[in-house]
Amino acid sequence: MKTEPSRPRWGVISLVLVALLIVVAGAYYEIMATGPSGGLSSELSALHSQVTSLEQANTNLQSLLASAPTSNLSLTAASPEEIYSSYSKSVVTVLGYEIVTQNTFFGQETSVASVQGSGFVVSYQNSSYIVTNDHVVNGVSNLTVTFADGNSYTASVRGTDGYRDLAVLSVAAPNSEFHPLEVLSSTDAVTVGETVYAIGSPFGLSGSMTVGIVSQTGRTITESTSTPVTIPGVIQFSAAINPGNSGGPLLDSSGGVIGITTAAVSNSEGLGFAIPASTLARELSSLVTAGTYGLHPSLGITSTADMSYELAQATGSNVTYGVLVQSVVSGGPADKAGVRGGTETVTIEGQNYIVGGDIIVSVNGVKVVDSDTLASYLEDNTVAGQTVQLGIVRSGVYTTVSVVLGTLS
Repeated sequence: MKTEPSRPRWGVISLVLVALLIVVAGAYYEIMATGPSGGLSSELSALHSQVTSLEQANTNLQSLLASAPTSNLSLTAASPEEIYSSYSKSVVTVLGYEIVTQNTFFGQETSVASVQGSGFVVSYQNSSYIVTNDHVVNGVSNLTVTFADGNSYTASVRGTDGYRDLAVLSVAAPNSEFHPLEVLSSTDAVTVGETVYAIGSPFGLSGSMTVGIVSQTGRTITESTSTPVTIPGVIQFSAAINPGNSGGPLLDSSGGVIGITTAAVSNSEGLGFAIPASTLARELSSLVTAGTYGLHPSLGITSTADMSYELAQATGSNVTYGVLVQSVVSGGPADKAGVRGGTETVTIEGQNYIVGGDIIVSVNGVKVVDSDTLASYLEDNTVAGQTVQLGIVRSGVYTTVSVVLGTLS
């Protein structure tokens, strides 16, 4: 579950005040019933003052509780049954056909294969669309979308981003079919161990839900599509997913979309990946209106290696973390800023490294542990054309370099 904001113990304080009020008031009214006498007059006056003070404190507390944000006072999350009942109607099955070419003994042969994935409803400027993966619809014809009630409608691709495996579809369906999900614009609060729910159509079994936890965030994966792409900032989770889940939502315990299911590791149980919802939130406007997204940042570094103790020992470096720059794009952003690549090759446990280049240890003051950290930070916090400050170690000396980010191409 998500880490909740720190909450004052209003309930406990209220109970204590009420208990004190009852005790003091009881004593007060007992004296009133038997009648004050002698030296009890001063005690009665003191008790009366305490009752009045406690009553006012309790009134103030109740007023504070009434005006406090209810979200900060809620201590319970929706159950799996409630999650499914409330949000499964927003998840759809995406179907289509693609032409497959195969080389055979008799030459090339073509055939038509069905393609299936998942998707979910989102809203943008009072219109509804379907979000899915680019690899589900790329090169696919005769697209249809089937809603949870079984009704199917034709669909068309509105926009795609192959670099982040996202696609938005327009569907010719009545408004009553659309039940938009909330796409969280920031997934910074996603925490390891948080309970998550994946809903989709694995193996054509529409409306299937699995439950797991967030295993890690900020992963970088490479998808083996027709043109392999590297996707940073990915959420790793343990809910079981299978072919057909691609494009479905990954929900948190409040029903908000924290990710778009995109891949599973072959021959591995409980290891799935989802594109963070913050990426979709950032791109949705552009995908709907322009059909693409062109602000992915690039440093113009072609080859890197994660620093380690062994690599530091082999190169005589005192830095065991960060990203070793092995080569840069000639005339690219890093090259223009003076970032240096490696000059010689060393072999460590059968792996070749080009060493002697700069080691990136921070970006805009944020520590860079490895290439995943660097790529995830750039994806989540920057756009093409923005200037970033790279902290680098060059020949054992720390310095900073300003780099104007280019556009990923």
